[in-house]
Amino acid sequence: MKAATLDLRRRAERQMREQPAKTLTVADHADAQRTLQELQIHQIELELQNEELKLTKAEVDEGLEKFTELYDFAPVGYFTLTNDGTIQQVNLTGTTMVGMQRSTLLGQRFGMLLESRERRSFSDFLARVFADDARQSGDFVLQRHDQPALIVNVAARRRINEQECHAVVMDITVRKEAELASARLAAIIESSDDAIIGKNLDSIITSWNMGATKIFGYSSKEMVGTSIMRLIPPERQKEEKLNLEKIKGGDFVQHFEAQRLMKSGKLIDVSVTVSPIKDSRGEILGVSKTVRDISKRKQVEDILRRNEALFAALLNQAPFGVYVIDEQMRIVQVNPKAMPSFNNIEPLIGRNFAEVTHILWPKRVADAVEKRFRHTLKTGEPYQSPEFVQRRNDTRVTEAYEWQIQRVTLPSGDHRVVCFFNDITERKRAEEAQRRVEVLAASNAKLKQEIIRREAMEAALKMSEQHAQDLLNQSRLLQKKLRESSHQNLLALEDQRKEISHELHDKISQVLIGINVRLAVFTRTAGVDERAMAPVRELVEKSVKIVHDYARELRPAMLDQLGLIPTLRTYIEEIPKRKGHKIDFTASPRVETLDNDKRTVLYRVAQEALVNVGKHAKAKNVRVSLRLARGGVCLEITDDGKAFDVELLSSPKWSQRLGLTGMRERVEMVNGVFSIVSASGKGTTIRAVIPVGKTVSRAKRGKKGKVAKK
Repeated sequence: MKAATLDLRRRAERQMREQPAKTLTVADHADAQRTLQELQIHQIELELQNEELKLTKAEVDEGLEKFTELYDFAPVGYFTLTNDGTIQQVNLTGTTMVGMQRSTLLGQRFGMLLESRERRSFSDFLARVFADDARQSGDFVLQRHDQPALIVNVAARRRINEQECHAVVMDITVRKEAELASARLAAIIESSDDAIIGKNLDSIITSWNMGATKIFGYSSKEMVGTSIMRLIPPERQKEEKLNLEKIKGGDFVQHFEAQRLMKSGKLIDVSVTVSPIKDSRGEILGVSKTVRDISKRKQVEDILRRNEALFAALLNQAPFGVYVIDEQMRIVQVNPKAMPSFNNIEPLIGRNFAEVTHILWPKRVADAVEKRFRHTLKTGEPYQSPEFVQRRNDTRVTEAYEWQIQRVTLPSGDHRVVCFFNDITERKRAEEAQRRVEVLAASNAKLKQEIIRREAMEAALKMSEQHAQDLLNQSRLLQKKLRESSHQNLLALEDQRKEISHELHDKISQVLIGINVRLAVFTRTAGVDERAMAPVRELVEKSVKIVHDYARELRPAMLDQLGLIPTLRTYIEEIPKRKGHKIDFTASPRVETLDNDKRTVLYRVAQEALVNVGKHAKAKNVRVSLRLARGGVCLEITDDGKAFDVELLSSPKWSQRLGLTGMRERVEMVNGVFSIVSASGKGTTIRAVIPVGKTVSRAKRGKKGKVAKK
């Protein structure tokens, strides 16, 4: 430092001498001149020091930047921790390792970043770090947000201030997983029942597991470091050398079976798998051999071959059809007895069973058979089919079979489904022929009995038909008489009404009118107060009106005097006053050509129909029309009221038939046609068509016939 100061002074003096001298205000003053010179030298020294400091600062800044880069991008995480684990500083690698921003990470406790079960161990680790200056190290599991956890090694040492420590955190996850995988592989190798032997390229054994000891009888100490040829019979050692040369040349040695020597000198059958051992650069370092003792398997295979030969012999000599299905639903065996059923299938062995069944049988049947076979193959449940009778797809012939299936397990553990079947088509045909013969014989016997029975039945039937015809004729005659009687009753009733109406109108009404006249005369002659007699006279006048109304109800005189149209119009005009209906009436004058009986029939039908409308229909609008139609005069009454079931109300079982039967009989009495149509929402229409011209009713014809006979 002192040398640097002297050097700095010499440089300042040199610069001072090189500068031009300055004139002082105090001439020839030696002290002032010297002081000034000292000050100028000191100034130059300071300027030089400042330049040196700037250069030093630039060098320090550059070094700091390099250090920061090295610090942040180091392959390990650097943490500065307090004695309670609070993070004071952390490099960029540390933040990346934790998966958090540096600003978020600073001030947190490092222990909280670890798994909860390791936080206590980390606290103990920190205590050891701050206990002395020795370096401490430990492995911990670091948790990360939304990322897999890491296994890290933390190495820490206390700083000089004893308040902080530097911790180096290294990700050792891959190393730990490799160690774990290596340990697992070692455990697998050691616990394997197979012999796993490692050897170098000179055939010297480098590793020997417990499986090798069990198979060959040698311990690891006896074999490691010795030649593999010790286990190979002399006659097969050349083969071993050739395999080794193939491995050295990079060729692949396929799995093979061979014989090897045990410690006892006994030869055993083994299965050998050879694999090269390579380093990280892919260079072959040695060979790994996996040797499995297959002596028992060979014995089983030999027994299996003998059993298969025996099974094949039994199968071929079986008196029924047999075929075998494997686990892939392929046909693997078919005996000669079964072959005729598969004549049209080529090839058969190895063919998918489902495909074969769909060739032979309809889809529905084939699907059911396939499903049954798969069920037995899966569960082992045997199945015996009922008689199987189906038409084949390939031959278009119906065949019959008895069959059953069961699952068998081979020594290898594989399953097979064996089907045993008998073609019973010929037997079924013979049975069917026999059954037909028996049925035919029974049918012949029944036919003879039936012929005898039918002959007797025909005779009885003829008698029954004659009797039924006689009953039918009697019924028709009685029905005709009943109808004529009904018509006669209606005519008699109409005549009685007419006669009573005339009596009421011509006699009783006249008598009442005479009484009323005499009461008027009596009132005037006797000097009786007219107001006192007024109620009596009003009562007589009311009685006259009642008699007139009753006479009109029984038989309106207008019908005989003026005709059907005026009478019907008068009757209709009075109905709204009493019932509140709106009735539209239209009529053709030509209908008056009808005779009196027919006019009466139409009047009674209209009267009865309008009464029914008022009582039952609850109609608002009624239309009555009289017009000429094909075949005669048509009376039609239509309303918009409630509908009814015509068939039900027209049947004899219905007690309240609304006068429908009476209307129908009146119309039919004059050879007319009566009809009713009633539909919900459309109301009811009653129609009566009566022929024009003189027509003698069936009732009158009956009367004339009786008179003629008399």
